[in-house]
Amino acid sequence: MKKLSILLLAIIALTSCNNKESNLIVNANIDGLKKGTVYLQKIEDTLMIDVDSVAIDGNANITLETYIESPQMMYLYLKKVSNSQYDDRIDFFAEEGEVTINTTLENFVTDAEIIGAKNQEKLEEYRSMMQRFNDKNLELIQENFEAQRDENEEQLIDVNKQYESLLKRKYLYTVNFAINNKDLEIAPYLALSEVFDANIKYLDTIYKSLEPKVKKSMYGKELKDFLEERREEEEASESVEPVETEENDIS
Repeated sequence: MKKLSILLLAIIALTSCNNKESNLIVNANIDGLKKGTVYLQKIEDTLMIDVDSVAIDGNANITLETYIESPQMMYLYLKKVSNSQYDDRIDFFAEEGEVTINTTLENFVTDAEIIGAKNQEKLEEYRSMMQRFNDKNLELIQENFEAQRDENEEQLIDVNKQYESLLKRKYLYTVNFAINNKDLEIAPYLALSEVFDANIKYLDTIYKSLEPKVKKSMYGKELKDFLEERREEEEASESVEPVETEENDIS
């Protein structure tokens, strides 16, 4: 009887979760699309899952809905009837309310214009700056290629120094951007997605700067867990003592 009661409670809880009213509405217009299927997706336990979908048959104006517990990255995925190699996915920062995505069939990702809330605005601002870093990185790759071709050792050393400086500035910009937006969920998201391999002190600084509501968000909790894992790994590596061997030992 006790087991049956527990099972019933679990079913009721699951049903309650599945019946939550949608709090995210995604309105999309894909110019040129006549036939295909559009999916609203999210990442859950490292897997990409569908949360809603619409089959298109002549009308490119669509609406997708879902319920989200916390602001998070979501994806608009287009699966066309033909030319499947051009299937594409638009990512955007979703939060409670409405998001509007206007794009084209021909350039599904690059033509995307997304009208969302504050996190989305800040994501676009961040990516705009990252594009400048990426452009400079491409220049350095070209210079490195030319230096290797010409066997110019001096130029190779100079390019490597510039690359290291660029990488450091990119990391510091991301850390400062996150701290300056400590009241938004994009802050812990960038820490986890862009500078996860940075010195732990930078990640810790970001986490400590977060507003209480952001610490309680999905990415805030994930950053906290990630920091704990990093600390445990570092403590474990520091506690490992080098093994002393005799000079005559055979390896």
